[in-house]
Amino acid sequence: MPKEYYRNKSNELRASIAALRKRLIAFSMLRLGVFFAIIAAVYFFYGNFMIISISLVVGLFIFFFLVTRFSDLKNKQRYLNNMLKINQLELAVFDGNISELKTGDQYIFEEHDFNQDIDLFGQGSLFQIINRTATPNGEKHLADWLNSNTIDQIAEKQKATEELGLKIEWRQKYTVVASLIESDIQSQDILKWVKNYNTFVPPFFNWFPILFSTLSLALFTTYVLDLVPIGALISWMFLGFTISGVYFKKVTALYNISSKINDTLAQYSKLLKLIENEDFESELLIKWKNEIQSKDIKASEHLEILAQEITHLANRNNLLYGFVSSAFLLLDLRYSFKIEKWLKEFDGAMGDWFEAIERFDAINSLGNYRFNHPNYIYPQIISDNKQQLNAKDIGHPLLSPNSIVTNSIKVSTEDFFIITGANMAGKSTFLRTVAVNIVMANNGLPVCAKSFIYRPVKLISSMRTSDSLMNDESYFFSELKRLKFIVDAIKTDTYFIILDEILKGTNSKDKAEGSQRFVEKLVGSKSTGLIATHDLSLCKLADKLPQIQNYYFDAEIVDDEMFFDYTFKKGICQNMNASFLLKKMEIV
Repeated sequence: MPKEYYRNKSNELRASIAALRKRLIAFSMLRLGVFFAIIAAVYFFYGNFMIISISLVVGLFIFFFLVTRFSDLKNKQRYLNNMLKINQLELAVFDGNISELKTGDQYIFEEHDFNQDIDLFGQGSLFQIINRTATPNGEKHLADWLNSNTIDQIAEKQKATEELGLKIEWRQKYTVVASLIESDIQSQDILKWVKNYNTFVPPFFNWFPILFSTLSLALFTTYVLDLVPIGALISWMFLGFTISGVYFKKVTALYNISSKINDTLAQYSKLLKLIENEDFESELLIKWKNEIQSKDIKASEHLEILAQEITHLANRNNLLYGFVSSAFLLLDLRYSFKIEKWLKEFDGAMGDWFEAIERFDAINSLGNYRFNHPNYIYPQIISDNKQQLNAKDIGHPLLSPNSIVTNSIKVSTEDFFIITGANMAGKSTFLRTVAVNIVMANNGLPVCAKSFIYRPVKLISSMRTSDSLMNDESYFFSELKRLKFIVDAIKTDTYFIILDEILKGTNSKDKAEGSQRFVEKLVGSKSTGLIATHDLSLCKLADKLPQIQNYYFDAEIVDDEMFFDYTFKKGICQNMNASFLLKKMEIV
């Protein structure tokens, strides 16, 4: 079970982190001991140049080895801490605590087919429950998929989601590596900089720094052998400074930018390596993996080379190294040339690599959702034009498993269901249940149902219309705009339409007449869908339009108490409860 896996994994990680913490303390003490040993050697053997030199060389070698190992262990500690964090997050979500998850409010916008109506984004939304992306663009990919309203490659998406659901260790490793990126610079900013970058290092600097370094070594050797005076060495040093100085500002500008993106490049290289080294079986994942393949060496190695060159250039910040490299080796220019050469060669490929990385980041969230919901089922896709949706025991995936009431629904093509019912009886929840499961199905996700057979269809809805003070629009005018949006959309494409109590912004008689004419128009356009209403007069349309069927949700009053069974039933609701509720709550 998923929850048991996360609990066991968390316990293992806590033990590993505790053991690692002890090793870090030990290395810190060793490093301190070596430092004092070097000081002691200099003090006790003062005047003995040979012993002090050996002590310094050996001591500094051991010291820097310990520093390197300590740094490696700190990186491993960060990795394990982040791994523990994502497993603890899953446990918190299972316990109903989603406060650490992003709501995705920024992905809600007007004139969308459905995203304002079905809790797709926002607090307690489907996006919040699904999203486990670790990169900003991975998150955007996921949001775009949910918003896309496309019905392409559903079977391929199902297979990819199912496969990644089983690859939990690979998914978590991928997420942790991506989460270790500390730079705030986005991948699109990197690509824009690369595309617009103008080179400045002349081509001959491919070989000239090597020649200059060789001559520097030869000159230094002859000076040590007392074959040339110190003045020759100093003159050569000033020549190196002069050459480096000509390009100093441009090299510094290149360093300032490249150093900011280097962390992203290094981690993206590791993410590419994870993709390259994993064996995928589903067609979609294999396709994405193949898009990053290179003819000579792997994409991860290409990106790693760039990250290494930038790291080499960053060594100029070390005063001693910077002095020697500028005066005698011209390394700043050599590394700048290598970086520029790389940018010219792979500027086009970088976009494909970044795209693949971020798509895998997004689809990992779908795989994670699959793993967390083993009881959900994948929809069965049909091509029968006469059938639209046949779902058994369908439930709302955002409700607590303990409170879900499931229902079954069968809708044929061009059917239009009119759903009546008492207040709070479950009409709106049922509409959103159908809608959100359709969106999930279109994205290749498993759905909350015992069975779900459907012909893939786009969704369009009107359930949460509101007035707009900013645009100086009344509620009624906003409703009309939304209905016009739907009418225009169904002229050019096929949609499953879901409506909840339309024309609420006008009087009862006008509402009844307008709603009836609007439903007749939808039926006349051969549309398929559901409409919930309190207006029982709409149910009469079933007498003259065979495409219309009446269903309802009921409420029962027993011993001055109201009971709901939230069951979807054939027929027309007879029990309304507004007056009862007003009295019950002592409003009237």
